[in-house]
Amino acid sequence: MVAQDFEAVLKGKYPGKSHARRVVDLIRNKDPNANGVLYLEGRMTKLLEDNDSPEPFRWLGSCHINVYIANRVCSCSQRRFFYYLTGSNLADCFFTYDIQSSKSTLFIPPIDPHDVIWSGLPTTIDDALKLYDVDEVKLTTEVNATLAHLSSSSPNSTIYAINGQVSDHITFIGFENKDFSLLKEAIEVARVVKDEFEVAMIRKANHVSSLAHKAVVERAKKASNERELEAAFLERCVANGAKNMAYHPIVAGGTAAATLHYVGNDAPLAGKQNLLIDAGAEWDNYAADITRTFPLNGKFTKEGREIYDIVYKMQQECINVIKAGMHWEDAHILAHKIAIDGLLALGILKGDKDDIFNARISQAFFPHGLGHYLGMDTHDTGGNHNRQDPDIIFQNLRLRGQVPAGGVVTVEPGVYFCKFIIDPYLENPEQSKYIDAGVLAKYWEVGGVRIEDNVLVTETGYENLTTAIKEPAQLEALMAAS
Repeated sequence: MVAQDFEAVLKGKYPGKSHARRVVDLIRNKDPNANGVLYLEGRMTKLLEDNDSPEPFRWLGSCHINVYIANRVCSCSQRRFFYYLTGSNLADCFFTYDIQSSKSTLFIPPIDPHDVIWSGLPTTIDDALKLYDVDEVKLTTEVNATLAHLSSSSPNSTIYAINGQVSDHITFIGFENKDFSLLKEAIEVARVVKDEFEVAMIRKANHVSSLAHKAVVERAKKASNERELEAAFLERCVANGAKNMAYHPIVAGGTAAATLHYVGNDAPLAGKQNLLIDAGAEWDNYAADITRTFPLNGKFTKEGREIYDIVYKMQQECINVIKAGMHWEDAHILAHKIAIDGLLALGILKGDKDDIFNARISQAFFPHGLGHYLGMDTHDTGGNHNRQDPDIIFQNLRLRGQVPAGGVVTVEPGVYFCKFIIDPYLENPEQSKYIDAGVLAKYWEVGGVRIEDNVLVTETGYENLTTAIKEPAQLEALMAAS
């Protein structure tokens, strides 16, 4: 699907009603007789305790602020469960879905004349009906009356809500049963498999983010500080309509690239080999998550190119094995084995490759997981992460088990030279025997290399949604032309 195709898809409505039906089906997998009402609340506007400004919403290191009080726009901070069934970014809203009639109702705030003076007219009922895939729009003043009517019209029904996301003034008194677990569980499962509209959102986020990554490469030779390159990324995203980031960008020069979630983004670039930038925009709550590593002076050093080639091969071969039903652990192990082969060829590792793998020595150089699900959250739902896995190689793997068609995953192998991680291996005779410290010393300044793309899983294989360039020759050519 090319750019104009996903743009055409995005001209339609976000498919909240089909999502609601899917969620009901998943609830009925657990409770075949499920009947009643799904209830969700959007993000509520809160003011800071010491002034009249909206409270910042902090999420994954980013800070987003509700700017327009009257229009109640949740600037990238909408509750994901609410958005999944409504497609609405409006704050201070409520939602019900009557399972028996399949009727969805969005409740929006009434007009506040005082707010209109400052921020203009808010979204009206007629506006909301045109914008969102719901059957009915009412005012928030009608929520409790509607809930009472729904409970009385369906005796012995259940209200399905999410624990901690029910306002104090809301009453479920008329419902025979109250369930605060199944709705959340069902939405988390439903979100794993993306429909056409959701994939189009992720494509758009990737399209904008890839343009921004290109802008960073073009700016790099003239930049003197990491913050300038973060600014280049943000400028290009905002200029193309993506005002919010999916997560705090990682812009790491030189050895800082060995810190997986480096957040400084404020160090001088002089004298450093490479820049690692892990950054992705959001498009209407859907994330891109892209990492590129490139030489700051326009040309890889010998050591930098050697490590880049290893990581490039890790990524390409792991992407090539992706298809519906494959086990993610198999791709993760494949990445480790390719890393071992590459580090053996350079002389950084020594000994038998099977012994090295079984001793988990590659964990010192590739300490994180191969990837994770991507969607409304950068680390999206359904990954079944097990931090307590007895095998260290899987403890940081955020995605476990089989991947389905329609899932979107990140593929982000890396090789890093972090003294904090590697030194304990060098101090342990049972591990240091596999590492040549003399050869290793030549690679510390490389810092780290990570390459990350966003990949749609299909029945027969995959589709790479990320278009940012990553071939070494193309990166060097782009910098030469800048």
